[in-house]
Amino acid sequence: MTRSLAIAVVTAGLVFAGAAAAQDMVFTSWGGTTQDAQKEYWADTFSKTANVNVTEDGPTDYGKLKAMVEATAVGWDVVDVEGDYAVQAGSKGLLEKLDFSVIDKSKLDPRFVTDYSVGSFYYSFVIGCNKDAVDACPQSWADLFDTKKFPGKRTFYKWSAPGVIEAALLADGVPADKLYPLDLDRAFKKLDTIKSDIVWWDSGAQSQQLLASAEAPYGSFWNGRLTALAQTGVNVETSWTNNITAADALVVPKGTKNKEAAMKFIANATSADAQAKFAAKTSYAPINLGSPALMDPALRKSLPDQQAATQVNADMNYWAQHRDEIGTRWYAWQAK
Repeated sequence: MTRSLAIAVVTAGLVFAGAAAAQDMVFTSWGGTTQDAQKEYWADTFSKTANVNVTEDGPTDYGKLKAMVEATAVGWDVVDVEGDYAVQAGSKGLLEKLDFSVIDKSKLDPRFVTDYSVGSFYYSFVIGCNKDAVDACPQSWADLFDTKKFPGKRTFYKWSAPGVIEAALLADGVPADKLYPLDLDRAFKKLDTIKSDIVWWDSGAQSQQLLASAEAPYGSFWNGRLTALAQTGVNVETSWTNNITAADALVVPKGTKNKEAAMKFIANATSADAQAKFAAKTSYAPINLGSPALMDPALRKSLPDQQAATQVNADMNYWAQHRDEIGTRWYAWQAK
């Protein structure tokens, strides 16, 4: 249960995109400004250079992807998914192996490359604060969990995914290099201390609204959402201390009828130029190692790849192996 299930009700009426003509291909992502940028810098440029019509669909829905594969009626060709899901889905036979004779993985950040996926972009969970709404802003995860020093509501990502569990353990004093395997008992005990003060966000847009309105004047956010919010005039302060990285990934569902086009699409989307332009638009970090040289140095300061001093890399393999059991406990705890 993650982003895809959060919006399942909204998307229940969507028709499979499998009706696209054979010479077309379908790219599916999460919608919003992120997919707008993916369309502009990945899909549209690929359509022009490869003479392939790229149809957009979304939002990503893991249940739908699985159903397509199992019914051998795959209507999506490239899908943007969460990094831990990509690892899990590959191990369960739901994805095509990527063709690295087409996709040059030597140019990509190896943290986000598997046999079945490559990074789409990566981001950090950071501490955000509306400076106009409070006397002081938290600078560490321990601060964010300190309700005496920083009273009031704080906001966190609602769904079971890398980020919140790690933040709770870091706040409780676990060293960054000792996070895994995750001590769930310790994490939930720490989360219990602020449970009544948490306002959950289930979309990037909602997280921005909560901070801008000061309903929750501080919390944990995707870094790109804070950059975008600051650009609207909200007095945002971002703390990168122990920022927790995670990544989205590009995958090809098993049984696609457009496998060759899908591999070429991914090669284009992960090229240095396409990644640099997407990063400049969204403030999410590029996964192509050549992209930073193409970007404005001043702009790069707001990207996760420039915040490595205390950075914590979420373990996607661990989450892939344990996401179901963590999810079961996570939602049961929220429901108490």
